[in-house]
Amino acid sequence: MARIRKSAEDRKHEIVMAAIRLAGDIGPDRLTTQHLADAVGLTQPAIFRHFATKSDIWLAVGEYIAKALGKEQADPQVDNPLDCLRDLVFNHLGSIARTPAIPAILFSRELHVENDQLRQHFEKLMLSRRENFTGLFAKARTDGELAPHIAPEDAAALVLATIQGIAMRWSLENKTFDLQTEGIRLITCLIDGFKTTPPRAI
Repeated sequence: MARIRKSAEDRKHEIVMAAIRLAGDIGPDRLTTQHLADAVGLTQPAIFRHFATKSDIWLAVGEYIAKALGKEQADPQVDNPLDCLRDLVFNHLGSIARTPAIPAILFSRELHVENDQLRQHFEKLMLSRRENFTGLFAKARTDGELAPHIAPEDAAALVLATIQGIAMRWSLENKTFDLQTEGIRLITCLIDGFKTTPPRAI
């Protein structure tokens, strides 16, 4: 049977997906181009015909993950901003659960030391997500759902920090709990603490 020749675009996608899978299996800092070549059935020189450098591979990985995490944004003027926020967090955690390498990549040396373009890519994504969360909290405060002393920017930063923390714990604990269920439980506790305190019964 004749071997089907894949397009350059298909090959690049295959390499990116292999990089994400292997980053989850062996860690992003241990991943080599030889690992990638073996995974997709190419030689190392063939890998570099598709990506000029290893950093370019990681940048393509970052673009893929950013697209997966950043595709959902909410209109800050929705009728139920806090419910909308919980839905966004649930979907965000779902994207991480489907791509378990994300926490390892986000906290890798590759991101923080060796690839400034990749770091900037994720920094831009997180800034966009924080601004979206801030808008939702601002609407909640206007609607009287958020305690007036809570700054929307602070609430958004705390939610993002909680997402990152629970995702890393999920990774370190070998994915032994349901990320979305545990994440929403903790985020709901956090959001409830931001709400206007009901008056005490007299």
